[in-house]
Amino acid sequence: MQSGKARSGSRWGALRGGRLLQDGAPGGPLLRLCVRLVRRPLLPAVRLWRRNIQLRVVAATLLISLSVVLALGFVVIAQVNRGLLEAKEGAAQSQAAGGFAVAQEKANAPATVDGPDAADSKVGRDASTWMNSLVKQLASGGQTAFEVVALGAGTGEQALPGAQGVKGARASGNVDPTASVPLSLRRAVNRGTGTFKTFSEIRYTSGTGHKAPEPALVVGKRLTDINGDPYDLYYLFPLTQEEESLTLVKSTIATAGLFVVVLLSGIAWLVVRQVVTPVRMAAGIAERLSAGQLQERMKVTGEDDIARLGEAFNKMAQNLQLKIQQLEELSRMQRRFVSDVSHELRTPLTTVRMAADVIHDARVDFDPVTARSAELLAGQLDRFESLLADLLEISRFDAGAADLQAEPIDLRDVVRRVIDGAEPLAEHKGTRIRVLGDTQPVIAEADARRVERVLRNLVVNAVEHGEGRDVVVRLASAGGAVAVAVRDYGVGLKPGEATRVFNRFWRADPARARTTGGTGLGLSIAVEDARLHGGWLQAWGEPGGGSQFRLTLPRTADEPLRGSPIPLEPEDSRANRARAAAEAAGSAAPSRPAEAADRSAIPPRSPMAGAVPVPADPTALPGNGARVVARPAEDAPAEDAPAGQAEREDRPDGR
Repeated sequence: MQSGKARSGSRWGALRGGRLLQDGAPGGPLLRLCVRLVRRPLLPAVRLWRRNIQLRVVAATLLISLSVVLALGFVVIAQVNRGLLEAKEGAAQSQAAGGFAVAQEKANAPATVDGPDAADSKVGRDASTWMNSLVKQLASGGQTAFEVVALGAGTGEQALPGAQGVKGARASGNVDPTASVPLSLRRAVNRGTGTFKTFSEIRYTSGTGHKAPEPALVVGKRLTDINGDPYDLYYLFPLTQEEESLTLVKSTIATAGLFVVVLLSGIAWLVVRQVVTPVRMAAGIAERLSAGQLQERMKVTGEDDIARLGEAFNKMAQNLQLKIQQLEELSRMQRRFVSDVSHELRTPLTTVRMAADVIHDARVDFDPVTARSAELLAGQLDRFESLLADLLEISRFDAGAADLQAEPIDLRDVVRRVIDGAEPLAEHKGTRIRVLGDTQPVIAEADARRVERVLRNLVVNAVEHGEGRDVVVRLASAGGAVAVAVRDYGVGLKPGEATRVFNRFWRADPARARTTGGTGLGLSIAVEDARLHGGWLQAWGEPGGGSQFRLTLPRTADEPLRGSPIPLEPEDSRANRARAAAEAAGSAAPSRPAEAADRSAIPPRSPMAGAVPVPADPTALPGNGARVVARPAEDAPAEDAPAGQAEREDRPDGR
């Protein structure tokens, strides 16, 4: 039941992490390729946008000013358009009202036989001829300012019953009467008695050479002809001039708006540059200061806020330079003192050593108390010589004079020499030293002397603090890295001690005796040796659960490390935490008997160790390590999880 839940959670985690899409899904590689092709040309622009504050300010000013200009332009154009149309409607209605009055007056005029108005006489003329004459006469006063259209009553609707008036349509200026007057307006005129208006287009007949339609205001009214029959009269007022005026206003606003936007952008660029340039100068000087060029200073001109900032920055840089020089001088004096003391003590130490050897060789002739004193003197002189040698080595590291003699070596040979040297101490402690992952060569370009010194410190410390339990040395290689991990099941490390264990002269228990005569500088020298190789030396531990120290080296000299092939937290510790969490949660997963949980038992060899490459640890920090914080049961890896998965979850910073 529990294993099924773990497998389900594992599949869900793989789905959330995108591994199915990347590795299993057919569309994964194609999707990644498309994303890469889209991102590649955009990366320079995104990088420039993120790094250039002047560009962002100018772009923001440009967008804001453009938005303001567009809003103002729309408002102004709308107001101008409304004003032009209202003026046109007023003039058109006045003009049309006069025309309607003239037309109705002519229709109601008394009949005459002769005289100057014979052309308008009702005698001898029919309504059709009279209508043609009326349309021409009304249109002649427009001077192309308007056109006149006359339509018979009922046009667009069914013919009125008994209507005998004007038949057909008349128009001036080659206007297409039926296409130019909207049907909705004709219906409104037929049904009402007042004046009606609407906006439409004036369309012309083919005889005008395909003249383009023009926007117009159409005003119509129902009238009666000379016979008293109804007809519809329409005035069509072109809006060409108004349209040209509106176009001129639009172009003027667009030109002025573009000029304003460009002007505001230029002003923003100039203003921002006055502020950004000193900031950029300060950033560049700060970068050079961080690179060690402590003499760099800002150029200060004026008395404004930027000048005050520059003066404050220069004072800060000057004080920083003085402090760093003082610290460098103190550090130089300290290193010189340690080196001089170490060298000066060698001569008297040699003399004391010779005298102590003579006394130690003659101790059989002394009384027991004096003989014991001679043995103690010889032992402490040995430790004193080791301390001087370590101090000299530390002074070389501090002075940057340490030399690396790298050559291809097999770490298995180094581990065998270290174990052979630690066997007497292990037999005295009742400890077994086991080696895992030594079935295949573990080759790396390294200094054999320094690597052996590091591993000797780790193995001897593991035996001394292992409480008589077994010590496991594991070797592995993957990708461009090799690693050696030393695991013990002793007192372990308390939270926070994994980072302090590499400090000089640090002890987990100050009251604890150094049975091996250690100087307290072994791990400090070891971590410096690891850094000299470009590698990592890290520690993990938990109270009562033992500890593990991991040395990771690049396979090739000067190759940067991206991870370690061995997890910093041991696999057995992960499994124990997962089992404890499952038991606490009342899980039905099988657990080992209490007697099988003895920490002294050697964990089974991982099938992944030393044989199958595993993913590296990209989060490891050089020379640092920390106890891994326990996670909830659902996040803990299963006992049979591959080493690569455990390594991905291993974070030396404790997360």
